[in-house]
Amino acid sequence: MYCVSIHDDIYNKILKLGYLPVGLGNNINKKNWITDKFGDNISHKNKFYGEYTFHYFFWKNIIHKIPNDEWIGFCGYRRFWLNKSNKNSKNINDLALSNIPSEWKNYETIIGDQINIQNVPWIKIIKYGKISILTNPKAIFKSGRNIKFHFDMFHGNGILDKAIDQLDVDNKSDFKDFVYSKKSFNQGNMFITRSKDIMNKYYSTIFQWLEKCEKVFGFDHEGYGKVRIYSFLAERFLSYWFQKNTKYLEWPVIFYDLKNES
Repeated sequence: MYCVSIHDDIYNKILKLGYLPVGLGNNINKKNWITDKFGDNISHKNKFYGEYTFHYFFWKNIIHKIPNDEWIGFCGYRRFWLNKSNKNSKNINDLALSNIPSEWKNYETIIGDQINIQNVPWIKIIKYGKISILTNPKAIFKSGRNIKFHFDMFHGNGILDKAIDQLDVDNKSDFKDFVYSKKSFNQGNMFITRSKDIMNKYYSTIFQWLEKCEKVFGFDHEGYGKVRIYSFLAERFLSYWFQKNTKYLEWPVIFYDLKNES
């Protein structure tokens, strides 16, 4: 399990979980971290790509070293896969998944449980979604709120449609149907799989797409919801791609910020 962090001081907390600590960004100074700054890498894009600069590094430099049929997973310092047997604990060392559950044996991939976007509070819609409501009046009602509306509201109106136009023919129509019809998506930009073939196919597709999107959107963005635009695009696409192309199981993801642990 690779656990991504942007904070130098929680290395030992990640290590204590039995995970592999991955340090990204400019605030990582300790030498023991796995980083994305050597080999074939795009670490200079981390501000915009988030954890996906490590996924690129993993794809280009590590994946060929991984044995076949071995479970490989990713999480972050604030989002962890839940150990269901200890779900009532308050200790992250109990809460975070540490063993391969028996339920996984018939599946190729594990993806996070879904975030329902229909229940966005009206105060947020008023603050962020005025234009999105105008372009999609049906979103006044919960039943009219889809992934497309949610993305437009928080990350820029029309961005998702322009990004979809950059997709290959195998995915363009299906992904558009997905974001216009679905009311939820799998959270966290996280997955676990035991198939190198699945990882290679996913990485090849996602990075080819994001590179094309760069030519449309560039890197001159302001505000969290827009600066990390490529990470947010990838999160929606991950849900679609793994649901379409793999035998998957959804698994609970918990929010627990290691920075706040004493």
